[in-house]
Amino acid sequence: MKKGIHPDNYRLVAFKDMSNGDTFITRSAAPAKDKETIDGVEYPLIKLEISSSSHPFYTGKMKLVDTAGRVDKFRNRYKKHYDNKAK
Repeated sequence: MKKGIHPDNYRLVAFKDMSNGDTFITRSAAPAKDKETIDGVEYPLIKLEISSSSHPFYTGKMKLVDTAGRVDKFRNRYKKHYDNKAK
């Protein structure tokens, strides 16, 4: 690596896709609150809602991932608009 361009806390981190449980390890400086042990080694853990292992563009499967109820919030917010448009 080139000297002086990476942060001091640049280290191996485990990223876990919460929609399908897939975990991968890469380098990152992102802050992590949790830890994950993989093959006897403990890594900082960053939880993701979606990654390339679950995104429809990469998987070719169309599935709705709504972990925080965002679709329902959107529909409730714009319910009047859609109800009037459907008539």
